[in-house]
This record gives sequence, structure tokens and C-alpha cells, in this order.
Amino acid sequence: MRKITTIISAIVMAGMLAVSCNSTTPGEEISNIADEVNIADLKVAYIVTDSVINNFTYFKEKSAEIAEKGKKYEGELTNRARGFEQEVQNFQSSASSMTINQARAKEEELVTKERNLVAFRENIMQELSADETKLYNDVYDMIQEYLDTYAAENDLEMILSYTRGGGVWYANKTLDITDSVVEGINEDYQNGEEPEATEPAASESTESEQE
Repeated sequence: MRKITTIISAIVMAGMLAVSCNSTTPGEEISNIADEVNIADLKVAYIVTDSVINNFTYFKEKSAEIAEKGKKYEGELTNRARGFEQEVQNFQSSASSMTINQARAKEEELVTKERNLVAFRENIMQELSADETKLYNDVYDMIQEYLDTYAAENDLEMILSYTRGGGVWYANKTLDITDSVVEGINEDYQNGEEPEATEPAASESTESEQE
């Protein structure tokens, strides 16, 4: 077993009590819960979600690619903006020597270029935002798939997601499987395999058995 111990989760308990509210007698409510689920046998672990994501090699590689893409677009946008500004300055300095029709034509041309520049900026922002959204969706799917197998192989009924300000305000450190999950999912990714659960570390198994 991993750093797993049996706990009575306040969140789980609250959910179970809420489900039982349709019963008429408090005594019957407690009895029904005890008949259906032995809470003392509930096996729970948790991961620090941000830590798993930020230390997932796939996420770091793809984030770097998106950042590099953003820098490339930023450079292109900067060059276009500078070129447009220069063109505006040239027009302002030479407008007095143009005919009315020439000046109007140039103004319309500059307005069109300005709109195109704004559209280009909005398009690249949308594209980078879409890339980032897809990355997070892919990473969540990969972690979910890994944890499904991990839970099955380590006899866990539940793996909680711990984030600061989230629904879990306290969790015993012995239930933290973050490091093991990061190691396992990165190992599978480096080997070009689908995410699979790793065996619990020896020290974790010993600690669980002692409990």
C-alpha cells in the first residue's frame, strides 16, 4: 500500500448525511448509512493538483512550446506595429504635398492597415488562448486516466484534489501521493506509454502496514 491510511473524511461524511435526509428518524438515518458503507474502511488519498500539473513533463514541454510561439507572434506584431507607425509618420510629413484625393486614399489605406493590425493581434491572442485551454484539457485527461489505474492498483476508493482555497482545508500528509503520481506519470510519458499507475514506494508501504 501507498501512504494510505483509513480516515473518516468530513466531506464524505457530510455528503452521506445529506443523502440520508429523506429518512424520518435520526436513528434510522445513522443505521442505514452504517449498513451501506463501512466508513472506517474508506481508503482515501490526495494529490496537490497544481504540483502534479506543473511537474508533469508533458505540461512543461507543451507550455514552453506555447510560450515560444507567443514570443514569435509578439515579435511579428511588434514589427508590424513599428512599420505602421513609420508609415503614419511618413504620411503626416508628406501630406501637405499631396492632392486631396491622394491624401484621402492614403488615409483609407492606413485605416485598413490599422484594422488589420488589430485583427492580427486579436487572432493571435485567441489562438494562444485556445492552445492553452487545449493543453490543460489534455493534461487533465491524462492525469485522470493515470489516477483511474493508480486507484485500482492501490485499492483506493477516492483520490482527492487538494488546492489552496479549495474544498479540502486539511489533509494528513501520510495521505499525500503527489510525488509518487508525478514520478509515475512522467516515467510513463518518457517511455512513450499511456499513463499507468506505479507501485507504492517501499517506505510508504511499510508506513501503511504499521498503521
